[in-house]
Amino acid sequence: MNKYFSLLSKIHIHPIFWVLIAIGAMTAQFKALCILFSIVFIHEMGHAVCASFFSWRIKSIQLLPFGGAVEMEEHGNRPLKEDLFVVISGPIQHLWMQIAAWIFWEANFINDSTYEMFIFFNMSIFLFNLLPIWPLDGGKLLFILLSKQKPFSVAHKEMLRISAVVFSCLFLFLLFFNPTLLSGWIIAAFIVHSIYTEYKQRQFVYIRFLMERYYGNHQAFTVLKPIIVDRDDLIYHVLLKFQRGCKHPIIVEDDGKKLFQLDENELLHSFFSEKKTDRKMGDLQYVY
Repeated sequence: MNKYFSLLSKIHIHPIFWVLIAIGAMTAQFKALCILFSIVFIHEMGHAVCASFFSWRIKSIQLLPFGGAVEMEEHGNRPLKEDLFVVISGPIQHLWMQIAAWIFWEANFINDSTYEMFIFFNMSIFLFNLLPIWPLDGGKLLFILLSKQKPFSVAHKEMLRISAVVFSCLFLFLLFFNPTLLSGWIIAAFIVHSIYTEYKQRQFVYIRFLMERYYGNHQAFTVLKPIIVDRDDLIYHVLLKFQRGCKHPIIVEDDGKKLFQLDENELLHSFFSEKKTDRKMGDLQYVY
């Protein structure tokens, strides 16, 4: 139980939220701010409690006006099923909050205006977070879906590409139908910054995924997926073919004929421990 209470010490309010709080204070919207903060807090704690249940390493919990972000140190190396549960545990909180609000309204514990305000914020955050845009929950669900069929690096790149396309459509909608919505522009700026930063750091994201796979807690893989490569392929390019949730025997060929086979840990050891970052697969033939 203590590990769940310790999550409270990891909570940080994002500067964007402080900006909206200031705007709300200047416009006498204290009730709206309290409702918004409560919804976001419960949403993010849903993610955090589920991650803590699976013993994930939680670095921080950022509260944002439209959801938030729980920063983990797993780097894509936990089972996809666990990842799915952690992601959906945020949006699912909105369902019971909706029911609870209706019960309070029916019991006359809250008036009509408060109930309508809660419903608006609750459903807006719920639906907005399910958009397939990074770093929203919908973007993370998209990443999980792509990761089931594609290597980590490919899934990550395609997720960012789809995020950019969907956000562009959303941006045009905002531009033409509600260009004076200040909170919308603040959120849009945050999303642009998040997508750009994630794209700019994509090589670091891939390396971090591989490092955690080599140095971190090793999970029991249930899927064996061989990777067939040519002896002239660079080690790094082969590592980029690694897929989440799969164990990879590496089969090295020359003109279609098998030369030798490596375990993925041997390849990771060559890259990280032996610093063979620019070597070809054929150079490992007599090493292991």
